[in-house]
Amino acid sequence: VYGLMPAVSRHQLFDVKVAALSGTQTTSLEGGDLWGADLYEAGKFGTAIKNVATAEGPVFIDTIEADQSDKKIGYILAGGRALEEYKLTLALREPDYRLASMIRNRLNERFEGDTAKAVSQGIVELKIPAKYREQKQRFISIVKTMYLVERSEITQERIKTSVRELAVSKEKENSEITLEAIGSQSAGKLAALLNSFDKEVQFRAARCMLNLGDGRGLKKLRAIARDKNSAYRIEALQAITASAKSKDAAAIARGLLHDRDFDIQLAAYESLRKFDNVSISQELIGRKFYLEQIAHPGQKAIFVSRSGEPKIVLFGAPIRCRDDIFIRSADGDITINAPAGQNYVSISRKHPKRPILIGPVKSTFDLSEIIRTLSEEPVKTGEDSRIGLGVSYSKVMALLKKISEQGAVEAEFHFGPMPKIN
Repeated sequence: VYGLMPAVSRHQLFDVKVAALSGTQTTSLEGGDLWGADLYEAGKFGTAIKNVATAEGPVFIDTIEADQSDKKIGYILAGGRALEEYKLTLALREPDYRLASMIRNRLNERFEGDTAKAVSQGIVELKIPAKYREQKQRFISIVKTMYLVERSEITQERIKTSVRELAVSKEKENSEITLEAIGSQSAGKLAALLNSFDKEVQFRAARCMLNLGDGRGLKKLRAIARDKNSAYRIEALQAITASAKSKDAAAIARGLLHDRDFDIQLAAYESLRKFDNVSISQELIGRKFYLEQIAHPGQKAIFVSRSGEPKIVLFGAPIRCRDDIFIRSADGDITINAPAGQNYVSISRKHPKRPILIGPVKSTFDLSEIIRTLSEEPVKTGEDSRIGLGVSYSKVMALLKKISEQGAVEAEFHFGPMPKIN
């Protein structure tokens, strides 16, 4: 069991990879569960090492693109949980309490009042300001760019130089960070770049101004996000989500749910999800994944995640299947059938361990109901609850792909990237 854990907050989730030990009789992890594991820093050994995370959850094996010849390797999507709050620290090469205090004061002057704390002569602890909670790396870059002592005339010269470099140089990132590090004094000169002929310059100037609290930046980013010809639409929406007021960001995102570009729709959904927006309904299915539905009049689509939190998202819900359909899983174990004229969908599954058939179970033509019927756990004797077939998230994903490709629903099928774990 292993994963790549970023510098995270306590209880933050991340993907982990699982592999059967070589030399064992295990032939497949499909349908399996990781019941619990303590994770330690790779490469460290001994009784004194500290576990930094835990991991557990159902095993996910990709059924969309991957070669399924090796089912001894899988993933636990969002199955890792960090145990510690990781702090950023500045360490002085030569301990000096006066210098540590000056650094603390400089950072607290530029950011929120409790951003920096001098905990000793040689260590200044940093707390990520709320504005940069979604932009941690940007915050670190800004801190590294700042000067401890600044004189007004030198600062104004740096602003002029950085604005000019942002407008004409190829390395625009450094100029943007420098201007943001200087602070609100940069906004006046940056505003001139909002009407640049270079679209990248417009975007970077607007993002920087929004992070500096200048409303002109938000206005420009909103225009970029809505511009169907701009290459910076998604980045503009991400910047708005990270830095704008939640009501402003949610209003812009809701408007983009109707866009004909699915990548924009997806970015708008992800923006709204950060604010627990009422536009999205969410339910946990069979303790395996989330089913989320967004009701809007735009084009309909099905999205499944293959990294991060496992979820199926129905855009333009409700999505209904037509009748006269026959869908079978690649291994032949699951069948979804509705002959022409039948007023319900029949779903059946071969028992995973015994040579018997489970079902058929009836469902309505609503795709969300079909997903529930497939994935909810089978009812135990004496229980009164929804009847389900206990199908794994991986298999449901593959069935949804077939349902879309065979025209059983008028909705495009889309899927997210796999976890990046070496």
